[in-house]
Amino acid sequence: MKTKDTLKRNFKAFIWHAIFLSLAQKFMDVNTVIPTMLIQSGGTPVHLGILTAIMVGGNGFMGIFFASFQTHRERKKKYLLTGIYLRVGALLSMGVVLAYAGMLTGSVIIASILILMTIFSFSGAFAGIAYNDILGRAIDKGSRKNFFIVKQTLASVGILASALLARRALQLLSYPHNYSVLFLIAGGLLLTATLGFLVIKENPIEVREQLSWGKRIKLLKDAFVEDKNLRNYLYLMNMVSIGFAIIPFLIAFAKNNFGLTSADTGNFLLLQVSGMIVSTLIYRFTSKGQRYKGILTIFIVSGALLPVLALVFHGSKVLYFSLFFLSGIVLASRQISLPGILLEISKDENRAIYTGLSGLGSIGVILYPVFAGIVIQSFGYKVIFILTSVLILSSFYFSKKVICKNFSSNDQE
Repeated sequence: MKTKDTLKRNFKAFIWHAIFLSLAQKFMDVNTVIPTMLIQSGGTPVHLGILTAIMVGGNGFMGIFFASFQTHRERKKKYLLTGIYLRVGALLSMGVVLAYAGMLTGSVIIASILILMTIFSFSGAFAGIAYNDILGRAIDKGSRKNFFIVKQTLASVGILASALLARRALQLLSYPHNYSVLFLIAGGLLLTATLGFLVIKENPIEVREQLSWGKRIKLLKDAFVEDKNLRNYLYLMNMVSIGFAIIPFLIAFAKNNFGLTSADTGNFLLLQVSGMIVSTLIYRFTSKGQRYKGILTIFIVSGALLPVLALVFHGSKVLYFSLFFLSGIVLASRQISLPGILLEISKDENRAIYTGLSGLGSIGVILYPVFAGIVIQSFGYKVIFILTSVLILSSFYFSKKVICKNFSSNDQE
């Protein structure tokens, strides 16, 4: 039974976690800091493709298996803490490896980055399943809206502060010590954030039926086969998310054209965060109700423009750097549109299954970066950037086929 004091304590615990997670977030940013670190460590486009596949696509795809594993478990807190401790361990280990990078060969450093970031990414997906489940039970329904408002407000401030501090650290120190400091700080902040979960009181759920792996897989299979709308959504996710997956390659292309300094990495990060914050504020005041297709259109168009403009602006450092502000718009649009559409095409009774299946929308984001890295290594950036724009624009076809019941008639097909 949830008491008033318990609910208040849980509310504060989740807010504590949100604050310190937001402070840590840009010290370990997957779109700028980590790809740039790999490039400065001697990584090739192929290495970058593998890293992007792991961190951008692999996280979502592994959610399918982790959701199946955690379904029908009485308590989730131990899974949440296990996932976070693994993430903290990966970050701190990365910091130590980089601190002693002078004693290691380039191949050892690159291998360490790929292995530790795989642990970091997959354990995040594992913890995320438990986090969402506990959040739904630990905070009173009447307080959820207030929770998300407070969380988003504090997180926005924390992310901006994190970006400014990370940028400063990158400028003050040289490679690899600057990245070592970033990861050690990120690990410390994430560990501090975890303290909030230690005080959460989790009420066990009643498990009425133990589902075998076969039954769990059948539930996912039936949902995919029977709902054409869900399939179109997954096709849409795979195509449009390529615009998200191509962002790390903009950094590699920048290195080819202008060189790459630690100060540049900080500027990439700050510009991207600025684009996210500005676009989020605009969406908040201009979007009406649950209409996500307008934001989805911005996501598609901005994602398709990124690689084309990279080719157009390759001779001007100032213009090229402005693309990272646009990349922030791409990221914010993705974070709002795709989860919002998923809520609209699902119902209360099948939402957990649909959320698990949404991991199939990450297959393209897993395969495409690896393919892109191989093509770039052999033929250069022009071919893959043009192809990327064409593929992203083709997602308009599936966008029109996805029908969201809460859209007005003008927003549907």
